[in-house]
Amino acid sequence: MEKLIEILEDIQPDVDYKTCEDLIDGHYLDSLSIISLISEIEEEFDITVPAVEIIPDNFNSAKKIMAMINRLREE
Repeated sequence: MEKLIEILEDIQPDVDYKTCEDLIDGHYLDSLSIISLISEIEEEFDITVPAVEIIPDNFNSAKKIMAMINRLREE
């Protein structure tokens, strides 16, 4: 989770990712941020994020992003 937080802070530093539950709905991350985030996640965690996973619910909090990463790692 710490590496994910570092990646998120590099993209958008002014957010408390440990508590924020509305990264998409609260407009903290925009579409370009999500593209950057996906690229970083794929490289760091050695996964591929399929298009069907790119939905707001998977990116609204660091916990949900980490849950998606863990799920994709298991596949």
